[in-house]
Amino acid sequence: YCPEEKELTKAEYLRLINTAKQKGNERLNLIIQTICGTGIRVSELQYITVEAVKHGEAFVSLKGKTRTVFIVRDLRKKLLSYAERKGIKSGIIFVTRNGKAVSRTNIWREMKSLCKEANVNPDKVFPHNLRHLFARTFYSIEKDIAKLADILGHSSINTTRIYIVTTGSEHRKR
Repeated sequence: YCPEEKELTKAEYLRLINTAKQKGNERLNLIIQTICGTGIRVSELQYITVEAVKHGEAFVSLKGKTRTVFIVRDLRKKLLSYAERKGIKSGIIFVTRNGKAVSRTNIWREMKSLCKEANVNPDKVFPHNLRHLFARTFYSIEKDIAKLADILGHSSINTTRIYIVTTGSEHRKR
């Protein structure tokens, strides 16, 4: 079972994005929504480009594999609006002031800075945990581990199983 102190809940996710919004950190708010809404890895944020968002799908090439990541309508609107306000006409949406792709370290640090105000245990807050929340949510709705493996870009369902492990209390409840 997954220890409860490590599993990010939907309520905690919502508190994180609301706190980022309240603090005026729209980029972080949208990064969190993008990772959690698509299931991509933080290293795959570079594939979220203006062109991909307009098209509604990003083509991600990583670890010798290519997969299509769909971007839902609501997230597309938010990302395009953000890009327009920031003057990003093409290319990667999540960039630093210098125009470089945001780094994993910056995202991690910015996410951690939300914890106290969002009332979320810092041990639960790191970018990859958003991918796990996506996987658990998808699986709870679809119950299709093979499809989830494809979406996450896993060649083995055994890897995907790690993402959908529930807590002991969740298992007892079922």
